[in-house]
Amino acid sequence: MFPTEVYTLTVLPGTRNHKGYFVDEDIYKLVRIESSGWAFICQQNSTCHYVDPDNIKELPSQD
Repeated sequence: MFPTEVYTLTVLPGTRNHKGYFVDEDIYKLVRIESSGWAFICQQNSTCHYVDPDNIKELPSQD
Protein backbone atom coordinates (compact mmCIF):
# COMPACT_ATOMS: atom_id res chain seq x y z
CA MET A 1 0.00 0.00 0.00
CA PHE A 2 1.27 3.46 -0.92
CA PRO A 3 0.81 6.51 1.30
CA THR A 4 -1.92 8.88 0.14
CA GLU A 5 -0.67 11.91 2.08
CA VAL A 6 1.63 14.23 0.14
CA TYR A 7 3.73 16.57 2.24
CA THR A 8 5.04 19.72 0.58
CA LEU A 9 7.94 21.22 2.45
CA THR A 10 10.98 23.40 2.35
CA VAL A 11 14.36 23.11 4.02
CA LEU A 12 15.76 25.51 6.57
CA PRO A 13 18.64 27.79 5.53
CA GLY A 14 22.00 26.04 5.78
CA THR A 15 20.57 22.52 5.50
CA ARG A 16 23.06 19.89 4.38
CA ASN A 17 22.38 16.46 2.97
CA HIS A 18 23.83 13.18 4.24
CA LYS A 19 27.04 13.82 2.25
CA GLY A 20 27.56 17.28 3.76
CA TYR A 21 26.54 19.29 0.71
CA PHE A 22 24.21 22.26 1.03
CA VAL A 23 20.64 21.66 -0.17
CA ASP A 24 18.92 24.36 -2.24
CA GLU A 25 16.19 26.23 -0.40
CA ASP A 26 13.29 25.21 -2.60
CA ILE A 27 10.03 23.27 -2.49
CA TYR A 28 10.28 19.50 -1.99
CA LYS A 29 7.99 16.52 -1.50
CA LEU A 30 8.59 14.17 1.41
CA VAL A 31 8.99 10.67 -0.01
CA ARG A 32 9.68 8.80 3.22
CA ILE A 33 11.50 8.77 6.55
CA GLU A 34 14.15 6.03 6.53
CA SER A 35 14.65 3.66 9.46
CA SER A 36 18.08 5.29 9.85
CA GLY A 37 16.31 8.56 10.66
CA TRP A 38 17.02 10.48 7.43
CA ALA A 39 14.15 12.17 5.58
CA PHE A 40 14.21 11.37 1.84
CA ILE A 41 12.94 14.44 -0.05
CA CYS A 42 12.65 15.09 -3.79
CA GLN A 43 12.37 18.21 -5.85
CA GLN A 44 9.98 17.60 -8.79
CA ASN A 45 11.04 13.92 -8.84
CA SER A 46 14.42 14.86 -10.31
CA THR A 47 16.73 15.86 -7.48
CA CYS A 48 16.51 13.95 -4.21
CA HIS A 49 18.33 14.29 -0.91
CA TYR A 50 18.59 12.60 2.46
CA VAL A 51 18.33 15.31 5.13
CA ASP A 52 17.86 15.57 8.87
CA PRO A 53 14.09 15.74 9.53
CA ASP A 54 14.72 18.59 11.99
CA ASN A 55 15.78 20.73 9.01
CA ILE A 56 12.52 20.50 7.07
CA LYS A 57 9.42 22.63 7.45
CA GLU A 58 5.99 21.73 6.09
CA LEU A 59 4.38 24.36 3.88
CA PRO A 60 0.70 25.27 4.26
CA SER A 61 -1.70 23.42 1.97
CA GLN A 62 -2.48 25.19 -1.33
CA ASP A 63 -6.01 23.72 -1.52
